[in-house]
Amino acid sequence: MDYTFKAGSVPLLLSMPHAGTDIPDEIAARMAPCALARADTDWHLPALYAFAEEMGASTLAARWSRYAIDLNRPPEDTNLYPGQDTTGLCPVDTFGRERLYREGMEPDADEVARRLQRYWRPYHAQLGAELERLLALHGRVVLWDAHSIASRVPRFFEGRLPDLNFGTADGRSCSLQLEGAMIQAANAQDRFSFVFNGRFKGGHITRFYGDPARGVHAIQLEMCQCLYMDETPPFAWRPDVAAEVQPLLRRLLGTALEWVRA
Repeated sequence: MDYTFKAGSVPLLLSMPHAGTDIPDEIAARMAPCALARADTDWHLPALYAFAEEMGASTLAARWSRYAIDLNRPPEDTNLYPGQDTTGLCPVDTFGRERLYREGMEPDADEVARRLQRYWRPYHAQLGAELERLLALHGRVVLWDAHSIASRVPRFFEGRLPDLNFGTADGRSCSLQLEGAMIQAANAQDRFSFVFNGRFKGGHITRFYGDPARGVHAIQLEMCQCLYMDETPPFAWRPDVAAEVQPLLRRLLGTALEWVRA
């Protein structure tokens, strides 16, 4: 199976496109040693968001590593942040600019097309089908695209990121009323810093599927990994630290669910 999926009963779908760690053998055989560390994984997100199933949400988590193909990039591999550095549909280097492939072993256009068909499309087929099912049942649905990243990545931004980085494609991927409810919920606490549509405005999933006119309200949350895990190898899960941010995550998802049901 190319993903882990569980259908829920409420109008909320949790997507985790960068949580995968598997790399197909035929790809891994050509990769440099640094690739096998999978440093740029959105580690442990299914554990962090385990409470979402208790809430009745549908959950979808990738199996394949973003080093094989990035499920949150458009199929035509256009830059989501024109003029800014970013990694592509089939990355050839890490966030730290280390080469992912041995010399001359990078995927060519034909291989990228094959990976798109084999690894990218199944995830998106399931994502799209579940959104349609939930829309048919409830009339409206929230798509929560969950991500995490090291708090400091000099390649992409200066200094330390805010703890919680929300993206709504500058207010186009969800209702402004829902965004306002999220801001209010985040403002109700003073422990974790946050920003809306800062360095991260939402990737392909947020921008492509978010369609408020149809009733699909998409929000991306890119959170600092230090809030729930070690940011250095072996990237260990920290349940003691995670327990401090999980109540806020539950409150945020609960707020979105209350809004979409209202």
